Amino acid sequence: MKFWKMNGAGNDFIILNNLEEHLSPDRLPQIARTLCERHLSLGADGLMVVDAPRKGGDYQMLFFNSDGSVGEMCGNGARCICRYGYENGLAGEEQTVETTAGTVTGQRINQRLYRVRLNDPTTVRLDSPVEVDGVRYACAYVELGNPGLPHAVVPYAGLREADEQELRDLGRKIRRYPAFPKGANVNFFEITGEDRIFERTFERGVEDFTYACGTGTGAVVAVLTLQGKVSGHGVQVDMTGGTLVIDAERVNSQITNLYLTGPTNVVAQGIVTDEDL
Repeated sequence: MKFWKMNGAGNDFIILNNLEEHLSPDRLPQIARTLCERHLSLGADGLMVVDAPRKGGDYQMLFFNSDGSVGEMCGNGARCICRYGYENGLAGEEQTVETTAGTVTGQRINQRLYRVRLNDPTTVRLDSPVEVDGVRYACAYVELGNPGLPHAVVPYAGLREADEQELRDLGRKIRRYPAFPKGANVNFFEITGEDRIFERTFERGVEDFTYACGTGTGAVVAVLTLQGKVSGHGVQVDMTGGTLVIDAERVNSQITNLYLTGPTNVVAQGIVTDEDL
């Protein structure tokens, strides 16, 4: 199998083109688990598979987390796959990508910088506190798209200096909080300046922190825009792997036109020879 390895602000992915490979859908979860295993294979946060469109888009994007579970959508993944689609002649500088959570549009800004319109928030609960080990934490709950990609948005003072293991344990418990029916990606954030945020995301399906989360940044900025704490225009979100920019348009009590802009990096191109497959 031919593959590309890419990352968007440190959120890394393996891309396979099923228009050429013709892999059976029931094999894809196993392929994701095998190829995404760090040290034993290529290693990545997730696997993306390009397939034929079904609803008039340029192509379909199937996303699998590193544990083999299906992901509804991935913002950084969508930016990377838009670059893949452009450079492999599947689409032009503006393209339409079909995802499980709905259609995503992408735009090439330059060779490495891509912008995608994230799925609109379909569920927003601004006041959805959680209680963990007797401590009550402020929290908002957001789902992007339909079926919705679930995100918990949790303010955390002193996030940059937080104890890594304590934060990981808290993220793991909130990720499976009973009030979140599908579990949730847990986005810890701290406002660091005007329209500037620092964020860390404990991702469902990876079951650990990733270097960046595109839909997570979108969820955080959507919540803060509705709360009047950021403008929603050119909001910079710093993460471990780099900086992403979110634009969110507020119409009354709703967020529409949620855009994610950030860098892409083609790390490697090659042939998978993994004997465990």
